Amino acid sequence: MEKFGKSQSVTRREDTRFLTGQGQYVDDIAPQDGLHAFFLRSPVAHAEITELDVSEALEAEGVHCVLTQADLEAAGMDATLPGVQVKNRDGSDGAGPARPLLAKGRVRYVGEPVAVVVAETIDHARDAAEMILFDFEELPVHVGLEIGGEAMHAEAPDNHAFDWGLGDEAATEAAFEAAAHVVRLEVGDNRIIVNSMEPRGCYADWREGRVHVAVNAQGVWVPKSNVARVFDLDPEMVRVTNPDTGGGFGMKAMVYNETFVVAQAARVADRPVRWIAERTESMLSDNAGRDLVSVAEMAFDADHKATAYRVRSVANMGAYNSQFAQAIQTQLFSRVLMGVYDVQTTWLQVDGVYTNTTPVDAYRGAGRPEAIYVLERLMDRAARELGVDPIELRKRNFIPNAAFPYKSATDETYDVGDFPRVLDRLSGFADMAGFDARKEASAAKGKLRGAGLCYYIESILGDPSETARVAFNEDGTATIFVGTQSNGQGHETVYAQFLSDQSGIPVEKIEVVQGDSDLIAQGGGTGGSRSVTTQNTATLATVDAMITAFRLFLAEKMGVDPEDVSFDDEQFRAEGSNLHPTMLEAAQMAREDGREDLLTHEERATIPARSFPNGVHLAEVEIDPETGQVALDRYYVVDDFGNLINPMLAEGQVHGGVAQGVGQAFMEHVVYDEDGQLLTATFMDYAMPRAGDFPMIGFTTEAVPSTANVMGMKGCGEAGTVGAMAAAANAVQDALWERGVRQADMPFTPLRVWEMIKDASETAA
Repeated sequence: MEKFGKSQSVTRREDTRFLTGQGQYVDDIAPQDGLHAFFLRSPVAHAEITELDVSEALEAEGVHCVLTQADLEAAGMDATLPGVQVKNRDGSDGAGPARPLLAKGRVRYVGEPVAVVVAETIDHARDAAEMILFDFEELPVHVGLEIGGEAMHAEAPDNHAFDWGLGDEAATEAAFEAAAHVVRLEVGDNRIIVNSMEPRGCYADWREGRVHVAVNAQGVWVPKSNVARVFDLDPEMVRVTNPDTGGGFGMKAMVYNETFVVAQAARVADRPVRWIAERTESMLSDNAGRDLVSVAEMAFDADHKATAYRVRSVANMGAYNSQFAQAIQTQLFSRVLMGVYDVQTTWLQVDGVYTNTTPVDAYRGAGRPEAIYVLERLMDRAARELGVDPIELRKRNFIPNAAFPYKSATDETYDVGDFPRVLDRLSGFADMAGFDARKEASAAKGKLRGAGLCYYIESILGDPSETARVAFNEDGTATIFVGTQSNGQGHETVYAQFLSDQSGIPVEKIEVVQGDSDLIAQGGGTGGSRSVTTQNTATLATVDAMITAFRLFLAEKMGVDPEDVSFDDEQFRAEGSNLHPTMLEAAQMAREDGREDLLTHEERATIPARSFPNGVHLAEVEIDPETGQVALDRYYVVDDFGNLINPMLAEGQVHGGVAQGVGQAFMEHVVYDEDGQLLTATFMDYAMPRAGDFPMIGFTTEAVPSTANVMGMKGCGEAGTVGAMAAAANAVQDALWERGVRQADMPFTPLRVWEMIKDASETAA
């Protein structure tokens, strides 16, 4: 049988229930008799807690319990959140200050949870929270992206979280000294708030010492292991479920304070407890994304071939190490440090700093968009300074086709690639030849037009292993249990479609079940664009096991040897036998014979290596120099995603990813004042892109199948964002170049663009 899907653009089967209000989100499924939790949060960015008295709140109407960090610790909990620590350049560990579930002794950012009130209604809980006596002595606030300021943690003098490096610093310096040309650019990557459609939420319920926690996250096993750790429980005493989730984007991949506090509140109150964030509460407490500044340099020889690359970054951790934060702008950034270019001499240096702001962690792409943004902004600047066409400069420096498999300077092995072919496909697809005419038409209206290119590559991350279980039901249907978690990507469609392709089971007879740690023993959740590649590899293994088992069973009924029984994606067949059952018919025969062992099949599979989706984005913008307004006029993408199961879903992922990248480039921007107060805590102050801000995004593929998995697939979930930021920014820089603007940084809001033009004009004068 073929080892990949039939590449059919099947419409999403789950959309009917989502669009008709039948989705089952965490706040829909929470027990109706559950108590409500409300979190008292710090109103200041940095302060010593001098008093925290909850006694009056405990006596308020409807209140069942009020908990502080002292209560959690008195209950014997490990009341902390996990955080990865990277190695400093001297081999020591980066700073690892404890992060309490509720503030302990000090608050370190506006929105940090201080106490929780649990009551019959949310109004009761909110009213009681106002009765808590919370007093504090304010401390100096550090919000700048630099080392220094009032130390927030004893473990981090000068708020220096880590000092990390990768590569050969001396060899890189030598290459720069010998270079014919050196190009340098400082690149800012502004902080964003993720703003998933569904805010974070959870509920918890204890029964006979076993806890059930429901979360709207990106998988159930990370929460499960941490619930077991925090409460010192045997994992079998923990059940975590994850219902429909309205957007995750990496922000929901890690565990948060509220989940464990709500679970403890349910244990204390002996009732189910539920919590769902309000929008401003989410803006204050959800992990933010990006927030770093890099100085990037590239060395070139006389023929404009890059010989060395150096990046020095300062990355904001916020007030604490979030779960994966230290790894995002270091290890994950380095995965694609040199992108698609053939340069082996590199140096990446990153300093992490703590600030009195919300912690920062993974956001769609998690380190790879940041790395590609820096690289592709620099390549565009290099083309200008060297007087080379930007396409020609990229082609001159591409990894040659003959070099694959190619080991990058940061030890990634790119299995395949044909970057010139993908780039060549863009020219006609995007009508690049018509740009000059469009630019003239814009000029006739008094507008500036620019075009920006980005050639990106992505490294698929996450657990390379996954589990799939297929069960045949009495009603003639089948259920596939998966270890990933849909946050809106269309998993129910693509997994059913793929199982149908491989097994012949009609897609309408397949149910996809996810998000329940009791139903599947192990899974990797969703993140790092891993889902379809890893999950369908496991599905292939499970289907192979099914076929093997049924061949043995059917051989006797067909009167042939097992090796003579074949399966052709639709039916089992054997030469000389008129019996040719489908998979569902074979399962029914097994049921009638009492062969329960043939009705459930489960396999765990591991992909041997990561895949590397890549492609080229082209943005065209039109700018009104009188107002600074930037309009995205045209956008085209040519991607190499390898073999596709459902091109429609892949295109949808690209559209969504582009929207998030362009949103950051043009309007999304977090602002704190000098006191650490979040000034962009509502949609009145934090701009989000809308459909009217985009043209129809052109999308096509130029497949170079991966050799890293049997299906030849490459993940696509984050690729749109990885390429979009630099393409949009380079387009704006291109449009502004003729007005003398030499430093154009996101976000390109009308005011900032107008000021760039004004400042350049005054400088020229």
